[in-house]
Amino acid sequence: MKLLITGATGLIGSSIIENTQKNDIKVHYLTTRKSKINSIPGAIGFLWNPSTQEIDIQCFDGVDTIIHLAGASISKRWTSKNKKEIFDSRVFSTQLLKKGLEDSGTGKIKTIICASAIGIYPNSFHETFTEKNKILNENYLQEIVIAWEKESRKLSSLAANFSIIRIGLVLSARGGLLSKLALPVKLMAGSAFGSGNQWQSWIHISDLTLLFLHCATNNWKGLFNAVSPNPITQLELIKEIGKALNRPVFLPNIPSFILKFFLGERSILVLGSQKISAQLILKKGFSFQFLSLDSALREIYDKKR
Repeated sequence: MKLLITGATGLIGSSIIENTQKNDIKVHYLTTRKSKINSIPGAIGFLWNPSTQEIDIQCFDGVDTIIHLAGASISKRWTSKNKKEIFDSRVFSTQLLKKGLEDSGTGKIKTIICASAIGIYPNSFHETFTEKNKILNENYLQEIVIAWEKESRKLSSLAANFSIIRIGLVLSARGGLLSKLALPVKLMAGSAFGSGNQWQSWIHISDLTLLFLHCATNNWKGLFNAVSPNPITQLELIKEIGKALNRPVFLPNIPSFILKFFLGERSILVLGSQKISAQLILKKGFSFQFLSLDSALREIYDKKR
């Protein structure tokens, strides 16, 4: 396999590259900064600019697999400017990837895998969502992901195997949402948000990394949820973080109205509830290293100690 990856320096991309280096997989990556062209040992960087639709088409030389992860963080404040960046970074980068691949004259490649997010599913405290569920555009998160997937599907004609991976809450020692949830717990100020009954569909970064590579090496096609088979409620998540950090969680939940007042539309990131099924990837033979939240958190915090 020779891999081209976008979003290579992000949480997921950097983990995938670490794994490929251990398995002697050649890697090309795209970056918007000249200073980062030689920043990843053992990989070759190429410049692109989704805003101006410019790309170095040499990035496709010899590549048979593309993993497309690029997209600005949704955790920043949702100002009009930031919301536009979040949207454009996903849609424009996908458009440019398609244009570059067509202009390169490479023809149809073996595999393209595009990242997506479980934020595309509706909010529900009772329903379990599968890849077959009908999607409605009911909030800003869904609007982003629907547009993202729409552009991603246009890449399907350029690969023998095309898939979209809808990613859940990624648990990692290197950052992401877990570090934000864990900080108040460390300071003895941990509490759940709203009712605490929101479903959190999570996945350990190691399992997510292996899932992308498993998808590539086994020629998967279609739409897949990247979540553990064992979702938990947010209150349970906060309590498990407390156990892993040897900190009590005793404060009352933060009321929803306070979160909505301070976070506005962005409060959906902590008040949203999505119970997502992992049955499809299990049926296709994927094996999780971390099936329980307890084992996932122990691995993360043991690594930090």
